[in-house]
Amino acid sequence: MSAPEREFAPGDGPAAKVSVSLRAGNIRAVRERVGARGFSAYVDAAVERQIERDLLEEALQANEVASGPIPQGLRDEAAELFRSVKSAPELQEEGGWRAHGAS
Repeated sequence: MSAPEREFAPGDGPAAKVSVSLRAGNIRAVRERVGARGFSAYVDAAVERQIERDLLEEALQANEVASGPIPQGLRDEAAELFRSVKSAPELQEEGGWRAHGAS
């Protein structure tokens, strides 16, 4: 890791060019969504979201070590809540969340 990379938190700092390999289907899907000019910003945002998810998962695991596992009833309740949000009618329309201003 170069010195400049260590100076910035995820989501911060100047853009830097790197080379990555992506599957052709993912490349096509991104280009269809954002075009060629928005490709880097889309991938950068996806990487930032993944880092946030990784950090959340680490925090959840640390919490389970400290407090014990989450009771199955609460896990089931959370899963049902996510299913109901995911199947909300406004998400089933053309365009999904983006058509309704969500990011």
